[in-house]
Amino acid sequence: MRTSDDGKRNIVLIGMPGAGKSTVGVVLAKRLGLVFVDSDLVIQEKQGMLLHEIIAEKGLDGFLRIEEEVNASLEASGAVIATGGSVIYGEKAMEHLKRIGTVVYLQLPLAAIAERLGDLNERGVAVQDGQSLHSLYEERVPLYEKYADIVLSCENKMLREIVVEIAEKI
Repeated sequence: MRTSDDGKRNIVLIGMPGAGKSTVGVVLAKRLGLVFVDSDLVIQEKQGMLLHEIIAEKGLDGFLRIEEEVNASLEASGAVIATGGSVIYGEKAMEHLKRIGTVVYLQLPLAAIAERLGDLNERGVAVQDGQSLHSLYEERVPLYEKYADIVLSCENKMLREIVVEIAEKI
């Protein structure tokens, strides 16, 4: 497992919106005695706005720039970091996250993602105007696979099964 500068390990969770990154991250952090960091919450705190408000005010490109900047400057040690689904668009951010941690892609099929997600815009999902969930999925999956150190299929698995699998693979 990759470590940060002080030698403590980080686990970075990536995947589609609705894949369970934050939920898995909280439980995994508790199980392993690590700190939990949700990069979407860090973005909201720094900007003083909800994700969908940032997208509405600054546009998709503006949001993606902010997301990349925040993730590229995350200072974490001994943490489970849950990222936003669009983090993989920021090359600088992903290089930083790979440097400070092991990147785990929580993989779910499109049908499962569609079932879990409500309104994409209300959720603050970084999606082009008129872009379908299907085309977003097709666009992102190769990037998740590119950056992942570990790919974990989460289909038909209970939360605790996913957490145990990650803990065993790390």
